[in-house]
Amino acid sequence: METVFRPAVRILCFDRDGRLLLMNWADPTDGHRLWEPPGGGIDPGETPLETARRELAEETGLDPAAIHPDFTLVERDTLWKGRHYAGPEQFFVARYAVALPAIARDGLLPYEQADLLGHAWIHPTDFPELPDPLEPPALAEICRNLQA
Repeated sequence: METVFRPAVRILCFDRDGRLLLMNWADPTDGHRLWEPPGGGIDPGETPLETARRELAEETGLDPAAIHPDFTLVERDTLWKGRHYAGPEQFFVARYAVALPAIARDGLLPYEQADLLGHAWIHPTDFPELPDPLEPPALAEICRNLQA
C-alpha cells in the first residue's frame, strides 16, 4: 500500500462546555468509518493558518476567526481511500462561547457531502462511546494537553 504525506491541518473546535466538534466519515473505497476533527490539505500558496480557516468555514460554517494562530504538531497515521497517510499535521484550536454552535454543510464539495455521515459535539470523556474509530486515536490526550 502506498504511503503518502499530505501537508494538512486539523481544527479542534471546543464549545462553551468543553465538547469537541467531530466529523463522522465513511470511506468510499471500503466503507470503514471514522471520527475526526475538521480540517484538510494545504493548497499551494496557503499558509497552514489560512488552510485551517478555509477548511473550517467550508466543512462547518463556523466562524474561522475563532482559530488561534498557535498550533500543536500531531503525528498522523491513518488509512483513507486505499492510501496510508502518515506524517505530522498542525492542529489549531478554536473556542466558541456558546454550547453546541450550529453547523452547516453547504461549503462541502460534492464528494465530501457524499462521504460525510454527520457532525457531533462530543465531550472528550465520551470518546470511548463513539461507534466508529477516532482519528487520531490519542485525541483525548491531545485535548487534555491543550486544555491544561
